[in-house]
Amino acid sequence: MANTGNLDAAIEQLLNVEKQMRLAGDVAGTRKAVTDILQLCFDARAWKTLNDQIVVLSKRRGQLKQAVTAMVQQAMQYIDETPDVETRIELIKTLNSVSAGKIYVEIERARLIKKLAKIKEEQGLIAEAADLMQEIAVETFGAMAKTEKIAFILEQVRLCLDRQDYVRAQILSRKISPRVFDADISKEKKKPKEGDNVVEEPPADIPSLLELKQIYYELMIRYYSHNNDYLEICRCYKSIYEIPSVKEDPVKWIPILRKICWYLVLSPYDPMQSSLLNSTLEDKNLSEIPNFKLLLKQLVTMEVIQWTTLWDTYKSDFENEKALGKSLGEKAAEDLRQRIIEHNILVVSKYYARITLKRLAELLCLSVQEAEKHLSDMVVSKALVSKIDRPMGIVCFQTAKDSNDILNSWAANLEKLLDLVEKSCHQIHKETMVHKAALKV
Repeated sequence: MANTGNLDAAIEQLLNVEKQMRLAGDVAGTRKAVTDILQLCFDARAWKTLNDQIVVLSKRRGQLKQAVTAMVQQAMQYIDETPDVETRIELIKTLNSVSAGKIYVEIERARLIKKLAKIKEEQGLIAEAADLMQEIAVETFGAMAKTEKIAFILEQVRLCLDRQDYVRAQILSRKISPRVFDADISKEKKKPKEGDNVVEEPPADIPSLLELKQIYYELMIRYYSHNNDYLEICRCYKSIYEIPSVKEDPVKWIPILRKICWYLVLSPYDPMQSSLLNSTLEDKNLSEIPNFKLLLKQLVTMEVIQWTTLWDTYKSDFENEKALGKSLGEKAAEDLRQRIIEHNILVVSKYYARITLKRLAELLCLSVQEAEKHLSDMVVSKALVSKIDRPMGIVCFQTAKDSNDILNSWAANLEKLLDLVEKSCHQIHKETMVHKAALKV
């Protein structure tokens, strides 16, 4: 009790000092007085008194901004020293209420919310932690370091993915432009001199820009895996693969390159997939995993792939990948077969103008009904132009030309013919002139 009395008396004395300094407009004096009061409460481990004093001091009439900032920053150092979780939460909530709506302590408030969300997550309250984090829009904070902003938004995305709120996760992820990871860090540090807005240094626990790049793409892989968007997953792995720390270490890049190959094979055929497929095949590192190089080569070669042979060859690799990364979902094996069938149909359409459904089914190693279904799906998705004469059982891969197309092709053919005639006449005339000149001589 004596200690409490001494503490109250000391606080009362310092409150009078703080009042004099505040009324006199002495910034340094006011700041020292408020921090001394907090230090007294901390030294006495009087956590309730500390919370009360923070609220009282922040609400005093005409309280200086600098004093509130110093007080919040000072009290934030005590958070990790609290004896239990309840006391810690109480202190964070007090500081949060004091800093709410004050732009000059917005960064401190964001860090407080992050700490509180971490505690909630440890308690298993993921939805509550995600809701807390979403209250803060760090992209509007001018003084916050770029890496800290990105780390904060990534934490928001991660919590949304943990609670399976995929729509909000996508909205939050769009606040980060992938181009920001390619910025030159050495040039960035020279910029703050230009304006009055000095950018704060990020805390020591914030990862570097390249580490954040990897975290960002890993989170995006989690998001795209939900929709089985194989091509986007492949592009994310490609971006991780390009990170210097990954590309220099074979232990890191070999598993990632394997994943790139698998997701390329699983992606439906389109120009982007084709471009990525060819650029991956040109990668010299692919020769380190020859069986995957062979797999990709089969896809670019215009030849029918036997599904049973392919599956027997790559089944063990596929199962290992599934067990290790947990990235290839349950649907992946089914989708892989679907892609091989689509590839085979495209190959057949290149070689045949017309083919019977029965023969097509034989080439694809499918029943007639399955062959017709897969062909119809490809026509609907506009990957292929085809018509099926069901009574006759004939598939036609040629497009029916209208009268304008036929006339245009005739006109083009005539133009080519006349061009050839003109060239021939010119050559004959040239030969005649040379022959006459030779006779005169």
